[in-house]
Amino acid sequence: MGLRLRLLGGVVGVLLLLLVWRPATAAAPLPDAQGVYLLDEAHAVLRADDRPVVAQRVLLPWRWGSHAPSAAGSATLTLTLPPMPDGERESQALLIEAVGNQVQLFVDGQPVDGWDAPHDPDFDTGRLPHLIALPAHGGARPPAGLRIELQFQRQRMGGLSRILYGPLRVLKPRYEQRRLWRNGAALIYTVGLLLMGGLSAGLWWHQRVPLYGCFSLAALSGTIRTLDQTGMPQPLPWPWWGVVMGMSYALHLALIIRFVLLALGAPPARLLRLQGIVLWLSPLLVLMSFVLHFYPLWTCALVLLCIAGAACLPALWRDAVVQRRRTSMALLIAGVLTLAAGVHDLLRVRIPAMTWEALTPHAMFGFVLILAGMVVERYSRSVREYRDLARSLDARVAERERQLTAAMHALQAEREQQAVLLERQRLMREIHDGVGSQLVGLLNLVGRPGADPALMEAQVKLALDELRVAVDSLQPLEGDLTVVLATLRYRLQPRLEAAGLTLEWEVDPLPPRADVTPQTAMQIQRILLEGFTNVLRHAQARRIRLEAHWHAGPPERMEIVLADDGRGFVADGPPAGGQGLASMRSRAAAIGATLTVVSAPGEGTALRLDWPVRR
Repeated sequence: MGLRLRLLGGVVGVLLLLLVWRPATAAAPLPDAQGVYLLDEAHAVLRADDRPVVAQRVLLPWRWGSHAPSAAGSATLTLTLPPMPDGERESQALLIEAVGNQVQLFVDGQPVDGWDAPHDPDFDTGRLPHLIALPAHGGARPPAGLRIELQFQRQRMGGLSRILYGPLRVLKPRYEQRRLWRNGAALIYTVGLLLMGGLSAGLWWHQRVPLYGCFSLAALSGTIRTLDQTGMPQPLPWPWWGVVMGMSYALHLALIIRFVLLALGAPPARLLRLQGIVLWLSPLLVLMSFVLHFYPLWTCALVLLCIAGAACLPALWRDAVVQRRRTSMALLIAGVLTLAAGVHDLLRVRIPAMTWEALTPHAMFGFVLILAGMVVERYSRSVREYRDLARSLDARVAERERQLTAAMHALQAEREQQAVLLERQRLMREIHDGVGSQLVGLLNLVGRPGADPALMEAQVKLALDELRVAVDSLQPLEGDLTVVLATLRYRLQPRLEAAGLTLEWEVDPLPPRADVTPQTAMQIQRILLEGFTNVLRHAQARRIRLEAHWHAGPPERMEIVLADDGRGFVADGPPAGGQGLASMRSRAAAIGATLTVVSAPGEGTALRLDWPVRR
């Protein structure tokens, strides 16, 4: 274990040495294959506000922070331009990666045009690369002097990068490439952060998932840093803009670390506590560095963020390698790259100021791509889950439909069987009560000596009518009461004519009714049959009249009237004998109708069946 730790420490030491090592500068610069010189040495006169003037040789890139990080001031840097080859006539140029905060250039003592507000403290020329075209000279060019006047604000990271000097046609493509890599990439990162930040904010608003809310805040805070790198005009004067940018950048890095932890699903509690401390402490350190004018506090905040990021790597490693999660593997790779970029920026950009090229913004953009992949993966997983759920629901619905269909068929069969059984019971009851009673009465007449044949014939005919009514009730009616009445007329017409009765028929077209069932039809037929039988037996009438009318109401009702011109009887008095009238009223009540009898001696009899419609 100790050997492994020593080997790991040796590897880390070598890497750090490679990061901070810079080769010695040659005494006289040599051009490359395209005739471009690299100028990396200058003579500087440094004037800090709280220090005496210092004249010294400096190596490029050079930062004001290496001389007086917490003080404002100015500097004059002088470089000697190497001579051009004999006969060189094309235009020469200077390509400066970064210079500022504010700058003014002089070539051979003459100021170079094209610099905007060179002495404005709210203007920073160091955020953009610069290409300065120089006039062409005929013949051999003598050595020329380049003087650069610089002004600095405290904690603003001003200075001078290395300078490329050579033909304009060669340096212009390099300038465009650096402008694209530095400022164009920052613009792309800004747009990407805004898009993904807006998307994650919308997802958080609808789902309240902390992962999305954390990234939306990280994207918003990171946008301020990337916008500054695009070269846009600063919205606030310095140092207020420095406070806003520094705190937002620290907050951006801290929130990205928290986003990584939340992406693990179940991060260790100690890491969350550590990250919570860093989330509040790092922006506070940046703020205090400006309040106290102590530049190292800002660097300490970045070191603290690097430590917090490195502390997350073991958890990512376990989740990526042991659990084999692709998202954790992507986060692990992005985290390692970002941590390496952060260490590079600390050791080569911020502390010794060996280069102006910061790698952290490029590495941080990987998390934007990871979030996009996570959103796509979660959306795809949700779509798959919804599809699986839909298939499962379809299968369940289909199974339920099959069960319901089988239950419906079984219930239908049971109902049909029950209907057949009820119909059999009804027929048995009707035959017993109707035809059976008539046959019993006929049997009694046959058993009597000297029985009246006419009475026996009438009894037989009545039994036949009862039987026919029972048979007619089995016919399909489709709710048509007109058919029921017409069938009864057909059955009784011969008996009425034989008895010398004239039948007057006045039946309106009656609308079909759903409640005209075989049982209902039989009850109506038996009520009317009993009425016709009473007329034939007792009324001594010459005419009998049947009326059926539909009354639209309200309320809607059906009225059936059976009247004769016979001798009549006292309707309000006690029954003369038999149970016919009581049976008729009972049958009317069974179907929800009301039976009214109107009669007087010598004035005939009228039966009125009033049947309300149920909708």
